[in-house]
Amino acid sequence: MISILIPTYNYNVFPLVASLHKQAEKLALTYEINVYDDCSPNPVTANEAINDLTNASYSILKKNIGRSAIRNLLAKNARFDNLLFLDADTKVIRNDFLEKYIASITIDTEIIYGGIIYQTDPPPKEEILRWQYGKKREALSVSERQKQPHLRFLTLNFLIKKAVFSRLSFNEEIPNLRHEDTLFALEAKAKNVGVIHIDNPVVHLGLENSKIFLRKSLESVESLHNFVNQGLIKPEETALSKKAESLRKYHLKPAAAKFYKIFRRTMEKNLLSSRPSLVIFDLYRLAYYLSL
Repeated sequence: MISILIPTYNYNVFPLVASLHKQAEKLALTYEINVYDDCSPNPVTANEAINDLTNASYSILKKNIGRSAIRNLLAKNARFDNLLFLDADTKVIRNDFLEKYIASITIDTEIIYGGIIYQTDPPPKEEILRWQYGKKREALSVSERQKQPHLRFLTLNFLIKKAVFSRLSFNEEIPNLRHEDTLFALEAKAKNVGVIHIDNPVVHLGLENSKIFLRKSLESVESLHNFVNQGLIKPEETALSKKAESLRKYHLKPAAAKFYKIFRRTMEKNLLSSRPSLVIFDLYRLAYYLSL
């Protein structure tokens, strides 16, 4: 028995739901597929067809509640013990996607992460940075992910026991910016909740243009900085905050702030080009973190 839970916002999620529905019917599973739209200003009409599928439903929330709260609400209302969370902008590429998740469930299962991949062919120039970052930093093999099972876990494609989710849940008190998945993973680690990694990826379709990705990256840095200051995340728990803390110990914070101010435009020119450097991207974020 499995509840497939998909939060969405201004996105056509019907193709994803249809593919999952087809697999679930073929396996003769006891299942449900629940899609919650987080009060999109212009809901995608194609999503209404989800309600015509057996064991599937599409609902539009009356107000926007944010990424953390909508996931918690989906879990709360789920009927079954196994919760499979998927982001709306993903695509199932394996015909045995659900079957592989089901086969991986044991009596000791707490969290299972299937992974993510990106398209092979380069996207348009304006989406290159997000594509490069995804391919190099997120689309990792099982062996690479297992080296840091909690920090290499993303919330766009994972299965979790409902009883385990009730012990964790997503933090609704934080600003609706970034790092809710990081906090979720670190809480799981702190509570000794195990994360099993398997080779069962989805494709991430929602590539943002580089300008939007850079803006969101800075928002993410700000969130991380605030969470470290609030004690929600320890500096050594993420690569960025760990590097920043080591530089701060050597009193390099003022120099980093000056560096960011002087070279920001130069770095952004590279990152918005057709050949962005992830080394520069890392430096860009680190300098910004230290300038805060």
